[in-house]
Amino acid sequence: MIKSPAQISRFTMSPEKGGSNDYTTKMSHNGNQYADVEAESQNFLPDNHLGSKKKYEAEYSTGSASFGMSVFNLGNAIMGSGILGLSYAMANTGIAMILLVSVAIFSLYSVHLLLKMANEGGSLVYEQLGYKAFGIPGKLAASCSITMQNLGAMASYLYIVKYELPIVIKAFLDSNNNAWYTNGDYLVLIVTVSIILPLSLLKNLGYLGYTSGFSLLCMVFFLIVVIYKKFQIPCPLPENFINITANASQPQLNASADVEEECCKPKYFVFNSQTVYAVPILIFAFVCHPAILPMYEELKDRSRQKMQNVANVSFLGMFIMYLLAALFGYLTFNEAVEPELLHTYSKVYSFDVVLLIVRLAVLTAVTLTVPVVLFPIRTSVNELLGGSKEFSWPRHICITVALLVCVNVLVIFVPTIRDIFGFIGASAASMLIFILPSAFYIKLVKKESMKSVQKIGATLFLIMGILVMIGSMGLIIADWIHNAISSNNHSDGH
Repeated sequence: MIKSPAQISRFTMSPEKGGSNDYTTKMSHNGNQYADVEAESQNFLPDNHLGSKKKYEAEYSTGSASFGMSVFNLGNAIMGSGILGLSYAMANTGIAMILLVSVAIFSLYSVHLLLKMANEGGSLVYEQLGYKAFGIPGKLAASCSITMQNLGAMASYLYIVKYELPIVIKAFLDSNNNAWYTNGDYLVLIVTVSIILPLSLLKNLGYLGYTSGFSLLCMVFFLIVVIYKKFQIPCPLPENFINITANASQPQLNASADVEEECCKPKYFVFNSQTVYAVPILIFAFVCHPAILPMYEELKDRSRQKMQNVANVSFLGMFIMYLLAALFGYLTFNEAVEPELLHTYSKVYSFDVVLLIVRLAVLTAVTLTVPVVLFPIRTSVNELLGGSKEFSWPRHICITVALLVCVNVLVIFVPTIRDIFGFIGASAASMLIFILPSAFYIKLVKKESMKSVQKIGATLFLIMGILVMIGSMGLIIADWIHNAISSNNHSDGH
């Protein structure tokens, strides 16, 4: 879910601005510029309308990215902090992982809808498709969903800083004291002010474009370490770990052979109070849909089928990585796994060189990625506020500071990263994967009747998305209320 600036700057273009951006400067000027576009995609281009033709030329410029590079770029867009929460999702659903397979398939189907409606609707900008389908409400729905998703991604990255940087500092200082410089809340503020804010204030983030590639490599390294550590950490886990993470009424969990066997036996199906977070976490992990259209535009010898194949290969690769990370993380810690997998290892190792390298790499990647993710949010907010094309430093600074303050408040006061994964996955991510693509498809693809198989499929997908969003949000909010009441009752008891 980490995007390069060139990719994400396309997400927030308004309909009025059409395709006037860095991508359109690559448009070919020869007579065969339409040869790589499918015939069905030209049905919205009136031969006698010069303005529409120019707009078509801007939207469908000749791409230059190879198939392999597009697969890598889309893999970058899919991969993100969501991989850290998948073991927790598996611990609360079971290793059958029917949900993981289902969400991957639904995400691919959503890509299919998105590509087809882009051809039919005549636009490669998500917000513009919303505008063409439902006017200003459609544009706002797309823009707000992308903004919320990116805010959630920023918050999850800063949560990683909050969780992991104190562990790194304690490892270097060889100390376990709780001084202010090992307090995660203070460290998030320090990193934000000293590193993220200066980078975010730059007008051009082009040099950070390599961040997404570095982040993907960090996650691959993380996956290798997760698999490696599975065969190093014993089962059952050390007693002090169990005492920290498990119910206090079972302090001798590893004393009984029967309990040991039960503790180390993976469960195929699980349903508990935390299962409600599993689906939103999985949805959050697979969101990449705002990046699909810019990558489609950049694809060399572009066709809808070729871009679908790019998506198929990328999703398969990321699905395998997700499955391995979730499976080996769960088999290592079983029910004791935390919402952020990397942090769980700190309960076993006070110091480990390999894990320290992983933490440093991940911290560097997420810190440099926050300004990249903030870039399209700031552009979107600027447009929603009616900002003029002329650049204004005061407005630029105010929006940047306001966004960073909001994200920092979120990270400091929201209890766990699980809540961020859950809320954003249930709301913005569900909109981007299920609801918006199917709704836009039904509205924009006019050559298919509502009784056609395609339209019926899109309608069912839309209904399912609404049910998933409402159901997940309702259960998550109910869990929050229950936890708050339980916490208050516990406090009153003392």
